[in-house]
Amino acid sequence: MQLPFIPKGLLIIFVFLFGLQLPLSITADNLSLRSSKTFTTEKKSSVLHTLYETLCLEEAGLSKQAFEMAVNRYETWREKGIRFREELLTIIDFSKPSSSQRLFVLNILQEKIVFKTWVSHGKNSGLLYATRFSNQPQTYQSSLGFFKTLQPYQGENGYSLRLEGLDKNINDKAFERAIVMHGAPYVSAANLQRQGYLGRSWGCPAVPVEQAKSIIDLIKNGSLLFIYHPVLQQAGFTSKTTRRKAESKNR
Repeated sequence: MQLPFIPKGLLIIFVFLFGLQLPLSITADNLSLRSSKTFTTEKKSSVLHTLYETLCLEEAGLSKQAFEMAVNRYETWREKGIRFREELLTIIDFSKPSSSQRLFVLNILQEKIVFKTWVSHGKNSGLLYATRFSNQPQTYQSSLGFFKTLQPYQGENGYSLRLEGLDKNINDKAFERAIVMHGAPYVSAANLQRQGYLGRSWGCPAVPVEQAKSIIDLIKNGSLLFIYHPVLQQAGFTSKTTRRKAESKNR
């Protein structure tokens, strides 16, 4: 089919206008992306400290102390320039008994609780409550503090998630100890009904088998996991707010 004749002058104008339009469109998209990133960062900062009330986390069973310590340390890691997935924060509250659903996966951007479920502690950390913690191999105790999630893998306990301990002398031997998140049949409502507490691990934060893959796939590859117990306050995990108040009293 023969193409219609287009005068040379009109063709030049068409090419000129079309050539300008494409870069302008790309520039606008880039500006939109930059604005979106800026908004995302600002939103994370503004909603963090209000999430406890917004999500009714006290009613959900998460202690205020665990939340505040997690948020303050989260912001500390970000200020230090440590790269992690900032949209997620997972908190395990070991001030609660294993009969409580004490693992919380929070989506900060969407302002919602994505998961709330049971999680085990190490068999030498305690029975119903975890009261003893260790960073040493072969202790079969849980470790506290901040962890960064790594890659999932298939291991002896099925689909599992490697964890990197970020706190020196508190959990930095987690990788050496093979402390990972995995599913376990002893983390179940049936086990609770039978004995009044969850089965215990060799130190790993084990979760219900039916939820393990979903939780692991959500938090894998660089999000933060915080395991809390009140003894952390004696180990130098002082919140920014508390530190500022202490400094102002000393002046």
